[in-house]
Amino acid sequence: MQSILIRLKEDFQLSIITLVGLCSLIGITPYIVFRLLEGNLWVGLVDAFLVVSTGLAVLYAWRTGDTIRPGQFLALIYSAGAVLVSIKLGVNGLFWFYTLILFNFFVVPPLQSAIATVASLIVVCTYGYLHPGMVFESHYQMTSFAVTCLIASLFASVFAYRGRRQREQLIELATLDPLTRAGNRRAMDAELDIAMADYQRHKTAYGLLVLDLDLFKEVNDAHGHKAGDHVLTEFTRIVKLSCRQSDRLFRMGGEEFVLLLPMVDRSGLEQAASHIRSTVAEQLQTPDGPVTVSIGGCMLHQHSNSDEWMHEADQCLYKAKELGRNRYIISPKG
Repeated sequence: MQSILIRLKEDFQLSIITLVGLCSLIGITPYIVFRLLEGNLWVGLVDAFLVVSTGLAVLYAWRTGDTIRPGQFLALIYSAGAVLVSIKLGVNGLFWFYTLILFNFFVVPPLQSAIATVASLIVVCTYGYLHPGMVFESHYQMTSFAVTCLIASLFASVFAYRGRRQREQLIELATLDPLTRAGNRRAMDAELDIAMADYQRHKTAYGLLVLDLDLFKEVNDAHGHKAGDHVLTEFTRIVKLSCRQSDRLFRMGGEEFVLLLPMVDRSGLEQAASHIRSTVAEQLQTPDGPVTVSIGGCMLHQHSNSDEWMHEADQCLYKAKELGRNRYIISPKG
């Protein structure tokens, strides 16, 4: 389940870094030409370095999928660039600090961006204090600049924090079942497609278990839907505690769940099914007695798509139900 959440977050961060790269190319490139035409070679080279470095960072992020290090690298060089340009151009270079504040809070976490921004501000103000008239026209101007930058940083940090939290909440709403907090059908489909691709490319072993609570309708009829919801949440908790951290549990709907197990052979898949069946029978209780689970499973082998894989596991589940429930059947194939 964590892998799909991580992929969604990485995709969003990759989009942000790509957008930053385009803005850098469009926004800074004209200044490179302008500086060079004015004969300000030093600042022009700094701007050119920022644009080239941004392009390389974006390319690295796209090729590796790593968005953390490129973001930190960009925050570092843009902070240094803003300091150098401010020292060289004086008041005219200070305006770039406000762009830097927004930039940092978009590409790196709030704490890191705050550290980079405040450190840059301290360096510029210290230099301006030691060299009167070089950066600021007066100490009053320097104080006003520092205060406005800190206020802008505060608002940017609050916005960035809330934005990150809202993105995480939206991702959870899109991928988690609201009752059990297991993955939902959308997340399951994505994870099964990832597993199929992983198997086809690297021959990574995957097992699939379909779990269905026995006679669950009788629990709802006898004790109400609130009791049924409690059984579902307890079942989810028991299964998760019975699994490895790398295993992913999804709720298909109603009382039917799917468990995806990476890096497992058929013997391991059978042991997992046996352990889950016995643990659920021992621990999942209602006022009328224990609730049991029937399980069907199969290994990923020569399936052409995830639907075929799921269908084979479903067929095993149906056989387990027909044979009296509270049992597991694993396909001999694979």
